[in-house]
Amino acid sequence: MPSPLHDTINKLFRDHPRLAVDILHGVMGVDVPVDRPVRVESNDFNDRPSKDFQPDTVIVVGSPREPVHGIIVEVQQEKSEAKRRQLPRYAAASWLMLRCPVTVLCVCPDPDAAAWYAEPIETELSGYVFRAVALGPREVPVITDSEAVVAQPELAMLGVMAHGRNRKVLQTFTDALKTVKDDEHALRYYEYAYVMASPAARRVLEEIVSSTDWPVYSPFAKEHYGRGKADGLEEGEAKGEAKGEARSILTILAARQIEVPEDVRARIRGCVDMEQLDAWLRRAAVANSIADLFD
Repeated sequence: MPSPLHDTINKLFRDHPRLAVDILHGVMGVDVPVDRPVRVESNDFNDRPSKDFQPDTVIVVGSPREPVHGIIVEVQQEKSEAKRRQLPRYAAASWLMLRCPVTVLCVCPDPDAAAWYAEPIETELSGYVFRAVALGPREVPVITDSEAVVAQPELAMLGVMAHGRNRKVLQTFTDALKTVKDDEHALRYYEYAYVMASPAARRVLEEIVSSTDWPVYSPFAKEHYGRGKADGLEEGEAKGEAKGEARSILTILAARQIEVPEDVRARIRGCVDMEQLDAWLRRAAVANSIADLFD
């Protein structure tokens, strides 16, 4: 079953398909047209009943009648020979459907997985050696310039995931969000980055955004996150961390306009199991209903 991190990265590319073009052309040096329209395409490659032949996200560059490049985005968190063997099939099926160049972009939070998926794959078809483009932490740019964050916020979110140990990356990311005029967009950018970040990076992000000079945090988030921090000081570090995590879950659900019944709200606030809270937090970022939180 896909993890919350997998779903969040996948949703990032579905919501912002041009990010795949920017990465391939600007970061990985792949010859992909940058002046054509970009859209998300159906990821159903099945030509017979099958449960395992659907890539994460399919993006097409060009018009529906004249596609010029296909991009298959696969989120791979660990090495899997079965998943690796699927990649040539995805590329071939997409090429047969689109009749244009196709690139498979593997987004790998783990550097060892990225190196493994970047290796050429020999197939049983004579002359067909497949090679994916793997984006790992080493390939994601270290963005420490606010203007660059504003220009490419989606790439900056991946930078938070890849380089969260660098406090300057986190500080630059949150500082840049101060200049985003639309508070809702700024909060959403923060949600993506927060869910994709490591636990240590998340603690730093919480520290930064809880300051009163970060104006784009929504009133709901300010009220509840701030109260959680105050409770933490009074009731001890462990309880405070749990309360802060619960506040963050409710904040994300509110930002996604998901109604939370009072009994569910009480359940979240009363939970002190950090592993459970962490799982709920990641699910909240991709949930479409309150039921998704507990599925």
